[in-house]
Amino acid sequence: MASEKHVAVECIDVWREFQDGPRVIKVLQGTNLKVDRGEFVAVVGASGSGKTTLLNLIGGLDQPTSGTILVDGLDITDLDDEKMSEVRRHKIGVLFQDQHLLPIFTALENVEVPMLLDDIPEKDRRDRAIKLLEMVSVDHRSQHMPHELSGGMRSRVALARALANDPAILLCDEPTGDLDHKTGGEVIQLMRDLAKKKNLAVLAATHDPETARMADKILLLRDGVLVDELIGDFFKHSKVDVTTRKHNQGTGDRAST
Repeated sequence: MASEKHVAVECIDVWREFQDGPRVIKVLQGTNLKVDRGEFVAVVGASGSGKTTLLNLIGGLDQPTSGTILVDGLDITDLDDEKMSEVRRHKIGVLFQDQHLLPIFTALENVEVPMLLDDIPEKDRRDRAIKLLEMVSVDHRSQHMPHELSGGMRSRVALARALANDPAILLCDEPTGDLDHKTGGEVIQLMRDLAKKKNLAVLAATHDPETARMADKILLLRDGVLVDELIGDFFKHSKVDVTTRKHNQGTGDRAST
């Protein structure tokens, strides 16, 4: 029997507006989406379309003007800083474009950092970090400093660190932005495999059509509106530009899941 799907993230009629003098800037407009555990979802759109804002809202780094955001079933919309910090530690992993590895720590120590705040015993912390590095195939570089690693290896270490506290969802902002085509593809494939293996939801904001083509589902944002939802296979053998595909006029203003 197929395992039941569990929703890792749900956004319900989410709006984010900013005041710029007398002008109101609508960065996100009525966004509705669901991402299940085990699913790899790409969010595409031009610069300024609202991709990073969406990730910041789901990651608890910003609050919506209105609407509701659920992470692993928990409403995070109005949590105070202390409770939101706890949610980020235990339910949300983040992978940045430039990795943000601490330069004074080894690869192994970088992976241990998220576990320090939870008072995990040193041996357990070290054992878990080693297993995570093995999972992303860089355990042989565990004692290397970040500057001694290639871009692809740094991305793998950052991925291991993002998984340190077994999150429900991994948020990725341009995860292949500074990697060459081959290395970027390897990192995305690894993330896809881990999503399935660890029953982890992955939501990646990207400009890269190749990254989007590897996703299970593609969400297209245009001027703050989620205008389309597409199956990744649609693009596998096509030349359609996933970042500029025109919205089918018959589908309404936003996608639903």
